[in-house]
Amino acid sequence: MSESTPPVLDPARFVRFGVLFYGAMALVAVLWRVGLYDEPIWLAASAPSGVAWWAQAGLGLGVAAAVVLVSCGLSELTGWGRRLARAMAEPLRGLGVPDALLLAAASGLAEEMFFRGALQPRVGLVVASALFGVLHFAPRRELLPWTVFAVVMGFVLGWLFAWTGSLLAPVIAHTVINAVNLPLLVRRYGDASAGG
Repeated sequence: MSESTPPVLDPARFVRFGVLFYGAMALVAVLWRVGLYDEPIWLAASAPSGVAWWAQAGLGLGVAAAVVLVSCGLSELTGWGRRLARAMAEPLRGLGVPDALLLAAASGLAEEMFFRGALQPRVGLVVASALFGVLHFAPRRELLPWTVFAVVMGFVLGWLFAWTGSLLAPVIAHTVINAVNLPLLVRRYGDASAGG
């Protein structure tokens, strides 16, 4: 195995670690926001009134659809997008759809609870979005666009939280984006022998 090719993961171990990591992240968010500040984790401190849950869910789905279309387009139409997709898919080879969906749900819920529900009310949208990007940093040149994308998505998801006053729209958007993109990455680019 060459130095540039990451090892193929053990799906069961990877999923177990992911669920534990995201469970710990969600627990920290709840302890921080609810335990320290006695505020509800699901709502913004000054939640606007009048935004119905169905409108929030629709907004989350709409944002997810737009982001999935843009990310698929970039991975098909640009060289850097194809390199990024291949680099992200390489270590995920062997990850099945059920495991990808479990990780999508765990990451979408826990990251939104932590970054939007607990962190954003304390440090603001800009700092929370930058830290969200830092969490998604990987020290490989072809993965740098992922970090930039994460910062942009931090702003989008943070805006959803601020505008709706609830985590519903950002959780739905984040979860659906991951639930669509993870299996797509593995299916289209996870085969190390695939040239395209």
